[in-house]
Amino acid sequence: MTKSRLVENFPSIILASASPRRANLLRQIELDFQVCPSGVVESEVTHNSPVKITKELAVMKVKAVRGHFTYGLVIGADTIVAINHQIIGKPENAQHAIEILMSLSGKRHEVVTGISLLDLDRKREITWAETTAVYFRKLREPEILEYVRSQETSDKAGAYGIQGRAAAFVSRVEGCYFNAVGLPLASLVEKLWELAEN
Repeated sequence: MTKSRLVENFPSIILASASPRRANLLRQIELDFQVCPSGVVESEVTHNSPVKITKELAVMKVKAVRGHFTYGLVIGADTIVAINHQIIGKPENAQHAIEILMSLSGKRHEVVTGISLLDLDRKREITWAETTAVYFRKLREPEILEYVRSQETSDKAGAYGIQGRAAAFVSRVEGCYFNAVGLPLASLVEKLWELAEN
């Protein structure tokens, strides 16, 4: 099988994230990459809006990794869930996960992902953020408790993963579905082409 023109333009890709979901999305579009977790501490951000925070964290992750490589493309990304302009982080424990899911029940919330691309070969960087609106149906307490017991809530912004069992909670999605998983694939590929063609 021959490689696509896009893959040929980026033979060395570094994902500055330990997220298995982002890795799976890159594999889905057949990009070859290596994983190099950034180790960035999210509490170090200086902004307070979801868009600005995610973009700042994405850039921080790229900068933390870039010193380990002399060539290639570094991808940094960060995802935040917000409702009514209030940021919802990852659950601290099972009770916190229950509280988060109850707050999302029957409501619209936003999933914001910031992405930063650093092309070490072309000396170019692109950073942007994408927002997806997710609507939850009204959830019943037993299903929230059952979902939390599944441990799918751990280490996930908003205490759920749309690609897992929580798919049954979602009544509607406005925007890029894959963005809600962790990477907006359409805009990512568009930005990669921009880097390759300029």
